[in-house]
Amino acid sequence: MRTGFVLGDNIRTGLSNYKIKLQTENACLYYGKFQALRNITLRIPERSITAIIGPSGCGKSSFLRIFNRMNDLITGARVEGKVELDGQLIYEAHFDIVELRKKVGMVFQKPNPFPMSIYDNIAFGPKQHNRYTKSELDKIVESSLKQAALWDEVKDKLGQSALGLSGGQQQRLCIARVLAVEPEVILMDEPCSALDPAATLRIEDLMRTLAELYTIVIVTHNMQQAARVSDTAAFFMMASDRAGELVEYGSTSQIFTNPRDKRTEDYITGCFG
Repeated sequence: MRTGFVLGDNIRTGLSNYKIKLQTENACLYYGKFQALRNITLRIPERSITAIIGPSGCGKSSFLRIFNRMNDLITGARVEGKVELDGQLIYEAHFDIVELRKKVGMVFQKPNPFPMSIYDNIAFGPKQHNRYTKSELDKIVESSLKQAALWDEVKDKLGQSALGLSGGQQQRLCIARVLAVEPEVILMDEPCSALDPAATLRIEDLMRTLAELYTIVIVTHNMQQAARVSDTAAFFMMASDRAGELVEYGSTSQIFTNPRDKRTEDYITGCFG
């Protein structure tokens, strides 16, 4: 099938030998009596980028949030089935949620820098988890901003408000803020939807670089973006009762060039969605 999508040159199509970092087995999510996700079984390889795609309202963002238990903050939310990080069941009563959210960071759709200096935005997380000297914090701030490809642009104005940065810079700052607490997984919920094309490409380049060290899961409505940056892709759809279901999961090259399910083909070629 010809889709017109250009797959990223450096996307790895053979991930079978990679360690599984995140895994769900028959995972279901409920908000009170409403079932938002039904029986999602998925294995996400470490140090890779997985794109979650599908029409609006099919549970993509809700699925993303089960990995750092952010749905716990919603009254009436509950998860059934298995959700694992490195083989550990993260919904067990004894599991340390604070430690989980340190290991599994999140970047949101709209950049959300704190109303404080660029430096303090990055230092905020490390200060909450450990006691560092000023020189140690300086190193963390510099390292995190360099990883987020922002250091050269802000190194001479670390004391200025982060709110004065451009939208693309703010999003990279938020990524640097996540990196400062040394996560293992980075969740990204449509991180480029509020950015212009140039800023979007910078974030995409950054994601490919970060995937050498981190496991990244991204929700995106941009099919070109999913094809460019991800190694694996999962297509979600809404069932007749509005519960989100996983239709198909595989390597990005397979999903975009040889989908097994007709619904996947229809979606990525723009026939619906």
